[in-house]
This record gives sequence, structure tokens and C-alpha cells, in this order.
Amino acid sequence: MIRRIGQRTLQLENRPFLLAHAAAVGKKEGEGPLGAQFDFVTEDDRMGQKSWELAESELQKTAIETALSKAGLQKGDLDMILAGDLLNQCIGSFLASMQSDVPYLGQYGACSTMAQGLALGACLVEGGAARRLVASASSHFCSAERQYRFPLAYGGQRTPTAQWTATAAGAAVLGGQGSGHIRITHALFGKMVEMGVKDANNMGAAMAPAAYDTLSTLLADLGAQPADFDCIVTGDLGHVGADILLTLLREDKIDLSPVYSDCGSLLFGDGQDAHAGGSGCGCSAAVLCGPLLRDMQAGKIRRLVFAGTGAMMSPTSVQQGQPIAGICHAVVIERSGA
Repeated sequence: MIRRIGQRTLQLENRPFLLAHAAAVGKKEGEGPLGAQFDFVTEDDRMGQKSWELAESELQKTAIETALSKAGLQKGDLDMILAGDLLNQCIGSFLASMQSDVPYLGQYGACSTMAQGLALGACLVEGGAARRLVASASSHFCSAERQYRFPLAYGGQRTPTAQWTATAAGAAVLGGQGSGHIRITHALFGKMVEMGVKDANNMGAAMAPAAYDTLSTLLADLGAQPADFDCIVTGDLGHVGADILLTLLREDKIDLSPVYSDCGSLLFGDGQDAHAGGSGCGCSAAVLCGPLLRDMQAGKIRRLVFAGTGAMMSPTSVQQGQPIAGICHAVVIERSGA
């Protein structure tokens, strides 16, 4: 029951239910402007584990288990888990679900991972391949710094365009049947767009053209204007990438600014020294599965576009001077009923 609209947008006729959601974050994230709207805030970013990678795994596991508890479900009620993170071979995610005894699909889309998991998961539920599944994503500042840059003790300087990898995780339970009001109606899988950006400390510039491609295509396919949505949110372009996106769309006479936000810009406050904002798979996952979906539940948001953006790179590709491609996947989430 999936119908293609226009160039690339998929319309989900049965509109899978978003049954429950949960967000777990670190201490710095909990001290930010959204802190009160997360389900779990740790006082110890190590999460009692012996490594940062295991700490990230524990954070994602917490988000998944909290979402399942809110849905009144156990892991055994799931047909699949779709999860991803920034680490090599997605070890944070597979360790979080290794003991679940549930079929597992590892996802990698950098910061677009949560949107990718939701889009793919909604299609799997719509097509009958799964009755219920979880889509989740995580990141951890310390594990990402160790992999992508330098050990924390090195004390390297961060450029003004750099973003702060969020210690955070989000999880959403999708199902073909339910009694909730929040449903996924459309999905659009993004194309990789590469515009020659090679600076790993300016991911916003690398990702903004992909966000432009996805959002302009989605609006054209739906015959919609930005005002047809209560909120259009990207994650995570940060301050720099968000400004570029708005500029690109204005050149097409599309003014996104009245309904636009970026998860990387929302997560941290001005006094938290996050430079260009937050990033990492867990940033958009936690902002969506925390404050945004809470607002949908409360009826403050009725129609939302969640457009996850990712910088497709690795430490090796950056060291070899390869350009960074951006990607952006999008889902339309709607609230119906009372």
C-alpha cells in the first residue's frame, strides 16, 4: 500500500502508528534548554560502564527500553530493531540490542540515521514485513571524539563552524495497529549531494545542499507550501548549515523560516559552548523523540516534517582529502483525532 508521488515521495496509505517514543541524554544535554523534556538524563556520562562505547550502548538501550515500557510492550513483541550510531560497525547499537533476541538491522546515515530508520521502518510496517518495530539512534561525545578527532586529553582547538556531538539517544516504536494519534504518512529517501566541501569541522555546509534537495523535492511532490506544516525540522545542520539551507530555498522563492527549526540549534543554549550547535545521530533522535513528539502528543504540533541530515565521511576519507557528501532523509508525521 505504498504509492509513489511525484519524483521520490512515498505515500503510506495505512499510515503506520508511532506508538511510543523516548529520549535519553547526557548531563550537558540535560542542562540545555530542552532538558526537562527528555525521559532520562544521566548524571554520569560514563553510565557506570568501563568504556565510552559501552556507555553509548547503555544510553541507547535505556531509550529503547523506556519507549517499549511506554507502549506497554516487551522486546519479544517486536519483529525488528532498526538502530544505528556513528561508531565503526555501529557497535553502540548492536551491543545495545545484542541480547534482545529480535531481528536487527544496523543503520548508518551519520546524523540522518534516525530519519532513515523511521522512513525504512514505516515502509516495512506498511508493507507487512513487520507488525511492530523500534527505530533508534545514538551518539556520545567521548566515543565520537575518540574515533573522529583526538583523545579528549589532547585538548585540540575547535573551529567556530564545528558542532558538538551530542551524548544522546532516541527510540520510537512503530506499529501497523494502535490507538494513538501520531502516524507516519510519507517518507522520502535522500540522494547523496556532494558540493566539494572537505572540511570535517564544517559539516553544516556539507549537509545543507542535501537538505535543500530533499525538502524542495518533498514540497514539490506534495504540492505543498511550508505553511502547510506546523514545523519543518532538520537534524543536524547547526547554525551554519541552517542559514545556508534557508538561503538556498529563498533563491527558489521558498521561505521556510516561519516554520523551520534545526535540532542541532535547539539542543544547546548559547552559554554552553557548543559553537555551531549539536550534531551526532543521537541529537536529532533525542530532540524528535523528546520535545517534538511530546508537543505532538499535546496537540501543539499537528503536522511535522522531520528531515535528518548526515555528513557521509570517515576518518580515513577525510585524511585522504575526499569530499564530504551530504544526505537527507525525511518523514512526514501527523497527529489526528482528539
